[in-house]
Amino acid sequence: MNLAITPPTKHDMQGLIHAILQATAEDSLSNPLNAEQWEVFSAYLQPCHLAAGQLLINQGANDRTLYFVESGSLSVHYEDEKGRLRLAIVNPGSVVGEGAFFSQRPRSASVQAAAPSKLWNLTALRFTELGNRQPAIALAVAMAAGAVLAKRLGNRRRRVAAT
Repeated sequence: MNLAITPPTKHDMQGLIHAILQATAEDSLSNPLNAEQWEVFSAYLQPCHLAAGQLLINQGANDRTLYFVESGSLSVHYEDEKGRLRLAIVNPGSVVGEGAFFSQRPRSASVQAAAPSKLWNLTALRFTELGNRQPAIALAVAMAAGAVLAKRLGNRRRRVAAT
């Protein structure tokens, strides 16, 4: 019996690549891949569109998805006993979700779209698959996301924004 195996869908990543190259924020992602690697990596990502005000990450959730921000802006909030406190705005060319992605702990803050936004998500399962099939690309992506996490942890104002 022959089963047809459909190849993974490759996406046009030019918007995300452009956002990364143009980003100027201290916690921006550095471009970890060359053009050929982006083409391979695109098959492991899924696009995600958010309307302004839409919740992306809920504080305390047990999810390890890493999100790459192509357009729009995201507001990061920490919920304490006194209510909601805005911590940071994340702009195009960066990532959110890196804290739980690496720590495998519950989300440390909530993230919602401050404006209509386009993101690309990388689930933990897809990252594991990427690591098994394309270890050099997985390592480059992990190092770039880890650098963002390190920058946020090194900046007292943005520390808890490591979601």
